[in-house]
Amino acid sequence: MPSIKLQGVSNFICRHIDLKIENGEFMVLLGPTGAGKTTLLNIIAGLVNYEGSVLFNGFGVDKISPHQRGVGYVFQNLAIFPHLNVSDNIAFGLRAQAKSSPEIQRRLDEMLHLVKIEHLARRYPYNLSGGERQRVALARALAPGPQVFLLDEPLSSLDYSTSRYLRTEIRRLQRALKITTIYVTHNQREAIEIGDRIAVMHDGVLEQVGTPKDIFFSPRNEQILKFIGSPNILRCEHCRKLAKGLAEIKSGELTIVVPDGGGEIKKIAILPSDIYISTNKPLGPDINRFTGTIVEIIPSCVSNNSAWVRLQMRDRILVTEQPGDKVKELNLQVGSRVHVILKMRYIKTLSVRGTFPELMVAIAG
Repeated sequence: MPSIKLQGVSNFICRHIDLKIENGEFMVLLGPTGAGKTTLLNIIAGLVNYEGSVLFNGFGVDKISPHQRGVGYVFQNLAIFPHLNVSDNIAFGLRAQAKSSPEIQRRLDEMLHLVKIEHLARRYPYNLSGGERQRVALARALAPGPQVFLLDEPLSSLDYSTSRYLRTEIRRLQRALKITTIYVTHNQREAIEIGDRIAVMHDGVLEQVGTPKDIFFSPRNEQILKFIGSPNILRCEHCRKLAKGLAEIKSGELTIVVPDGGGEIKKIAILPSDIYISTNKPLGPDINRFTGTIVEIIPSCVSNNSAWVRLQMRDRILVTEQPGDKVKELNLQVGSRVHVILKMRYIKTLSVRGTFPELMVAIAG
C-alpha cells in the first residue's frame, strides 16, 4: 500500500497543505464543519481541481483520473444503490473492472465474510439498518482492492452504540488489510480512539499533525484548543496501581480511578463535554463522583447551543460543557451545588513512556 504525500495543495478551500501519510497508516482528518476536510479527501481521490501535487509512493497522480488512482471511497451519504441488493452493490465495482464471473463471486464471498454480512447478501438497502448499510458501503469500497481507503464521516448518522462498535470494526478491517487509510470526522473522541495520527484542520489550513497524545495534551494553538474543548488536564501527584488495567491517582484533593496502560501516570485529561453534572445525586457506585460549586457560566466557543460551566471541586477547577437546555432545565447558576461524575471510559492518561497505548480510552466505566 502506498504512502501519500501532499505538496503545496490548494484550491477554493484548502490553503497550501503539506502532509505525509505513511504506508499502511490510519490518518484522521479532524476539524469543524467547513474546515476543508472533505475537500482534501476529494483532492486525494482526484474528484476536484487543485493546485500542488499529490504523490502515491513518490509518484505524482495529479494527471491520473479518479478511477485509475486505486482509491476506495466511502461517502458520508454512503451512496448505496437502492435498486440493487447487497451482493450486487458490492459487486458493482468488480463488474466495472470487467472481472470474470468466478473472480467476482470469489471476491464477493471474501467481502461478505470480511464485514460479517453473509446473511444479508440478498437483501435490499431499504431492509437494512443504518449499521448494516454502513457495512455494505465498506465492503463495496474495499471489493476492487484499492491501494488507498478514504472515509468521509461514515458514522455521523448512527447512534452512539452502533457508531462505537463500527469504529472498532473499521479499525479491525484496516489492520487486517494493512491499507493506507484517511478518515474524516468532526468527533474528537472518535479521532482519538481510531487514529494512528490526527491532522487538525481549520478554515482550510492544516493546524497540527500528531499522535492523539500530541493533539490532546499539547494543542499547538488557540484554534485547536477551542475545537477540542480545552481539555481538563490534571497533574498526577501520586499513583497507586489497582486491578489490572486500573490505577488510582491523586491530584490535589481529588482521588480519581483511571485506566492504566502501564508506566508511571503523569497527567490525566477529560474533555468538558464528557463531564456529567446533575442537581440530584445520581444512582450507582461512588467511583469518580464528587460535588462541586459552579463559579462561572459562559457561552461555549464551540457551539451556540451549549455553555461552559466552571466548577470548583475541592482545590481544583474543572470546566464542563453542558447543553443550553440542560442549563435552563436544572436552573444552573453561579453558586449552585452540583453532583459531578468523571466517567472512567472518557479519562485519558499520559505516562512517562508517552506512547499511544498509554493515551487510553477505557472500555469500562
